[in-house]
Amino acid sequence: MHRLSPIDQGFLIAESRETPMHIGGLYLFTLPEGADEQEFLWDMHNILTSVDEWRRPFGHKLKSSAMGAVAHWVPDEHLDVDYHVRHSALPKPGRYRELFQLVGRLHQTLLDRHRPLWETHLIEGLQNRQFALYSKVHHAAVDGVAAMRLAMAFYTADPGERRDYSPYSMEAERRYRAMREAAKEAKARASEPPSDQEVNVVAEVLRESFGLSRHLMGSLREYARAWRKPAEKQLATSWKVSPQTSFSTKVTGARRFVAQSYSLDRVKAVGKAMGGTVNDVVLAMCGGGLRRYLKDRGELPTDPLTAMTPVSIRTEKRGEYGNSVGALVANLATHLDDAAERFRATQASMNEGKDLLRGMSPKEVELFTQLTQAPAMLVGALGLADRFPPYSTVISNVPGPSRTVYYNGARIDGMYPMSSVYHGFALNFTLISNADQLDFGIIACRESAPSIQRIIDDLEDALVDLEEAAGIR
Repeated sequence: MHRLSPIDQGFLIAESRETPMHIGGLYLFTLPEGADEQEFLWDMHNILTSVDEWRRPFGHKLKSSAMGAVAHWVPDEHLDVDYHVRHSALPKPGRYRELFQLVGRLHQTLLDRHRPLWETHLIEGLQNRQFALYSKVHHAAVDGVAAMRLAMAFYTADPGERRDYSPYSMEAERRYRAMREAAKEAKARASEPPSDQEVNVVAEVLRESFGLSRHLMGSLREYARAWRKPAEKQLATSWKVSPQTSFSTKVTGARRFVAQSYSLDRVKAVGKAMGGTVNDVVLAMCGGGLRRYLKDRGELPTDPLTAMTPVSIRTEKRGEYGNSVGALVANLATHLDDAAERFRATQASMNEGKDLLRGMSPKEVELFTQLTQAPAMLVGALGLADRFPPYSTVISNVPGPSRTVYYNGARIDGMYPMSSVYHGFALNFTLISNADQLDFGIIACRESAPSIQRIIDDLEDALVDLEEAAGIR
């Protein structure tokens, strides 16, 4: 038995027909040269389903206490693998538009709580010898970083390597852990004195052993001060009501999904020229894209939009399952016309947020997040998130593979994450760094954002604006 953490249980409590609380991903592949599509997909299906011993959470289901509250995960002794792994086909020649429509519909349905909370769909019928895999797992079981680690057990950097075990098996987990241990041992043998990072890890363990530090209380005081007197701080908070837009409403159960890849080199060049990080540029892209999107619709608010940005605090001790995340709020500065000014305002809000988290242990960051995000949870539970939206959107940046990866010779052309939306923020941006590109997956309520496909062009235009502001275009 494995007990759920308070954050894990929160995703179950927040779930309804209108607000499914699972995360997923759309993976786009190109078949190996000379491979027969039907034979390759049949072999892939057999590998996915041929599991003797399931790894958690894929072989576990929820068990409730006598009072009806969710208590823990237990093994599913009668797992029906054909229910979880399915095969779909688009009418040939399938375009990306039809693919996005299909996975948008797949993503909007609730997972069956009487079964392990995951599904995988193999999708054929695409043009140019491509096929796709869509997978979703409940957010109570994994967060974005954990999902990426699970996915990486499936792939390899060597196009010639072949794997005959399912990524959902204990065999995959054992091999992944062995690979990580080997990499750690090699690093240890190559190192001389302990690095600053290693010393910090030891200090973190000591802090956790003796309880919470004073830094947590100081950070909470700074956060409260930013809420009371926002003019004195660049720090954005979720305690303030965000401006009303068409996507700060109650959501329905229908979803619309779009995806696009952008050059990582372009984003890095902007960050270098403007003295910021890749994540600073991503937030500025999203802010600029949303400004264009709302301006075209005639509903650009005078106050700036804000974004909740998850921060991973996962450690080796925490393992590969459940949620280990903190959260900051970014000021997207959509009220500013100048791209450079927007960038600096967004960067400043994130820097102040990072200063609050700096020095905290993972346990403290998790507690800080629960306390500072309490208003968002409260208005959601009371059904008032559309009237008092805690933030305008969610923007999550998940680290992915640093080079091109393959599955049994099939090249992965795109890894497009799919997250969830909720009442008050009917639009979500999630992206993964994938070799030399950033793969954006954008999910929205179909009713609140009916023309969300336009945001793809708006993001590109926002990146061009930042390049011009940086003097590199």
